[in-house]
Amino acid sequence: MTLAERSATAVVWTIAGAVTVFLLTPLVVTVIVSFGSSAIFTLPPPGWSMRWYERLANLRGLSSALAVSFQVGLLATAASLLLGGMASIALARGRFAGRETILAFLTSPLMLPGLVLGIALLQGMRFAGLRDVWTSLVIAHVIITMPYVVRTLYSALTLFDFSLVDAARTLGCSYPAAIGRVLLPNLAPAFVTSGIFAFLASMDNYAISIFFTNAWTKTLPIQMLNYVEEQPDPTIAAISSLLIGLVLVLLLICERVVGLRRLAEI
Repeated sequence: MTLAERSATAVVWTIAGAVTVFLLTPLVVTVIVSFGSSAIFTLPPPGWSMRWYERLANLRGLSSALAVSFQVGLLATAASLLLGGMASIALARGRFAGRETILAFLTSPLMLPGLVLGIALLQGMRFAGLRDVWTSLVIAHVIITMPYVVRTLYSALTLFDFSLVDAARTLGCSYPAAIGRVLLPNLAPAFVTSGIFAFLASMDNYAISIFFTNAWTKTLPIQMLNYVEEQPDPTIAAISSLLIGLVLVLLLICERVVGLRRLAEI
């Protein structure tokens, strides 16, 4: 390796390390503050305590907001996997005019600011006469999570050999059976990855959810903002730390079920 190559490698690793530290530092600080004994955000904390985690059990509105976020996230993820999976198969398998336009349309919510998309969805649902908060919230979350599913599954499907499905059909499988026995098992990593992305995007969404909630139906990000406005203390850091733990648990499940190396290849 020449001097120029070694220098370039050193620069790349230095930049990568700096970016990693920049991205992980807020997470580490949040976890440390959540175990501090101080009632204000102090770093380093004067002492260590579990008081902020113990306070979560009696925190007003937390359990209901968490339940709403989990239920909406699971429903939106399931609907996105079903609809996005069928759309991805049609786009990857079909040959018809406007295919690229449809793909761009399905992934367009990722390109729009959340405020603009939220206002557009609100006006569209009002025009359609949809007034129910819960239904509107689920539909809105399906729209913002489907791009993660479509983009991931479509990329995986472009690498899949559909002749395997045709071979299964020649051996006696019906088309749905061939899809279930051949296509879906091969796309398991893509389904897991897109499902995790969709669920986390739903759980973390604020810009869209704010337009479809009321005093009785609030998602976790909206409730957390209320806590910050009412009484800013490390309780928010404790909630955030638990959410970080949720992400780590999901990654561990992916490692056990699929393998992070296969996930990275999607």
